[in-house]
Amino acid sequence: MNRIVLIGNGFDLAHGLPTRYEDFILWYWDAVVDGFYDNYTNIAADKLYSFKIKDQIKSWNIFAYKHIAALTKICGKEVIDKIIASTDSFEVNYTPFFNNICKSIETKGWVDVEAEYYNLLGSFLWESKYDNPKILNDELYFLRDKLIEYLNIIQERQVKSNIINLQISKIIFSPFSADEISIRGMKYLDEHIASRCMLDEKHFLAIIKPYYDRSDIECAWLWYRDNYQIDNMLDSSTVQNVGCESEYFLRPGRIMLLNFNYTSMADMYLQGSSDVFTVNHIHGHLNEPENVIFGYGDERDEKYKQIMNLQDNEYLRNIKSVKYLETDNYRKLLSFADSAPFQIYIMGHSCGNSDGTLLNTLFEHNNCVSIKPYYYVKDGKDNYNDLIANISRNFNDMRIMRDLVVNKTFCEPLPQNCM
Repeated sequence: MNRIVLIGNGFDLAHGLPTRYEDFILWYWDAVVDGFYDNYTNIAADKLYSFKIKDQIKSWNIFAYKHIAALTKICGKEVIDKIIASTDSFEVNYTPFFNNICKSIETKGWVDVEAEYYNLLGSFLWESKYDNPKILNDELYFLRDKLIEYLNIIQERQVKSNIINLQISKIIFSPFSADEISIRGMKYLDEHIASRCMLDEKHFLAIIKPYYDRSDIECAWLWYRDNYQIDNMLDSSTVQNVGCESEYFLRPGRIMLLNFNYTSMADMYLQGSSDVFTVNHIHGHLNEPENVIFGYGDERDEKYKQIMNLQDNEYLRNIKSVKYLETDNYRKLLSFADSAPFQIYIMGHSCGNSDGTLLNTLFEHNNCVSIKPYYYVKDGKDNYNDLIANISRNFNDMRIMRDLVVNKTFCEPLPQNCM
């Protein structure tokens, strides 16, 4: 029996990385304002915004040196806010896509960029603010490239082995627990335990070697040889009687970190190549920006079916179901899921509809025996119920969902690095 760990942005945040979209937009505004110094025209613009000076100031270069250079400890967003407020001096325009992003951050304190994109893509079904989908797609590509630029800076400066969280590491490699396995999955747990009884030395060591130091492995074999190399079978109801050595029978056969992030933070936990422990960058990696997937992925949505019927491929450029075919990462995931029963851990992934198709494939897979979410706690409140609600939207059969999802009694918060 194996384990798949879903790694979302909350995982990187738990390690103190500033990877929220809000952090990215603040960096973007800093870059925009820095660009004023080399701009000798009265217009500053890219694919998302346009600022035009209307008063006697002749250029952004003059504006920067006159109104910004002398200031200390001022961020780009503060400068932008002053520009927006000065309607007599500046003309400000955002694209509909970028306007929705900024409005969401201002009103809710967060934004789902991929959902905002999909909502505007769906608007072509009735009345769109865009003349054609290519314009919207070009804006998404531009934003994606800027995001990659930002995350590369974070990756280089902050993704180091010294921020690995030992509690998270312990969870990732932890033994299975019967309390976390669904009713329908208990038979697979019993089979997993039984398969680890009566092994010869070669096969026993092959199973535990990835998890233990050399000295621990030798002691483990001596204990196992004297106790369970004979006809002494165990199952989920008796394995706990063994004591701490029960973990020899309960460790996952293989572990895949299914990383939805673009950074290498998850990779820090599985350093070195291994057939037992793997990382799957399902949405691509910063080292290969051409393969980064940035879009929407819930083909069960009614709007998606209508978009398909438009018979225009431009609408499908950033649909994840299509983008997954550009690499073999999705195929590797399916191969892993098909190979044996598996448990799912959720670490920092919101399980929103943006990844709905993939999540539904995993959650309702015949081999899925458990889904355990690690929730987030802030100011004494947690997001367990919100996370469960999001998980439920990725099921077609609520009866199966209620059996698979681990109840809160046996769940816990995702450990956080002290900031």
